[in-house]
Amino acid sequence: MTIQSSSSAYSADLVTQYPLTHQGKVRDSFAIDDEHMLIVASDRLSAFDVVLPDPIPGKGEILTRISSFWFERTADIIPNHLSSIEVADVIDDPGLLEILRHRCVVVKRLKPLPLEAIVRGYIIGSGWKDYQEHGAICGILLPPGLQQAARLPEVIFTPSNKAAAGRHDANVDFESIAATIGQSLAEEIRDVSIQIYQHAVNHAAARGIIIADTKFEFGLDERGAVRLMDEVLTPDSSRFWPEESYQPGTSPPSYDKQFVRDYLETLEWDKRPPGPKLPADIIKATAAKYKEAYDRLTGPAL
Repeated sequence: MTIQSSSSAYSADLVTQYPLTHQGKVRDSFAIDDEHMLIVASDRLSAFDVVLPDPIPGKGEILTRISSFWFERTADIIPNHLSSIEVADVIDDPGLLEILRHRCVVVKRLKPLPLEAIVRGYIIGSGWKDYQEHGAICGILLPPGLQQAARLPEVIFTPSNKAAAGRHDANVDFESIAATIGQSLAEEIRDVSIQIYQHAVNHAAARGIIIADTKFEFGLDERGAVRLMDEVLTPDSSRFWPEESYQPGTSPPSYDKQFVRDYLETLEWDKRPPGPKLPADIIKATAAKYKEAYDRLTGPAL
């Protein structure tokens, strides 16, 4: 696979055919009609909820390819937001189509559910911090004495709410989610999230990758049915660890943007905008990690 290397190739300003309806940290959404949207993954990188000034070349294309790979593999578990419309059917400009072809998809409009469905198989990140302070994650009590990055006794569902723009999402317990969206729907989201995660863990393990945790987003279609949406099991939404270098008690090296977070933690930065510029070697190494994650996940089993 050849990844488009120009980090300046895509800008939301290039898409004049459709109105921009939402610009997230990484993805831009454009309204095609009342039932469909065009979602474009940029090369922007966010860390600690701040979009950094330097893009990662080819990142948007890799995110789109990885998500499409997982959407196809999990379609028998849960339907998703992908439509049958090809990008070439909605982009008239040949030059723009060449830029967008591999970094965007045409999706069905859904009603987003106000949560991030986080599934953890290992204890790391905010979960590790919660455990150190409370001995629990999102109200789920865990055995004492667990090490950082240790495998959990069982997979757990630890949702977060969807905060308003400019604010951080907050980990909450299952009961809070059930109170927001209803008990039955909350249970459905929990159960299918764990099922998708376990399916992905088995696939990745055969390729030498540990999926420590991941987050999913869901929406409701016009019939009120749950669909998987946004992105799935990418380096931006998951922690991927090389199995050969995994060791509990440390923060393992990863294929995800934890590599950039670890670098940023060495700086005197208050984690508020504007974000610091990234050195060329960090940008290059990060791009290589995203590419390797794609190659290993979608390639043959080891």
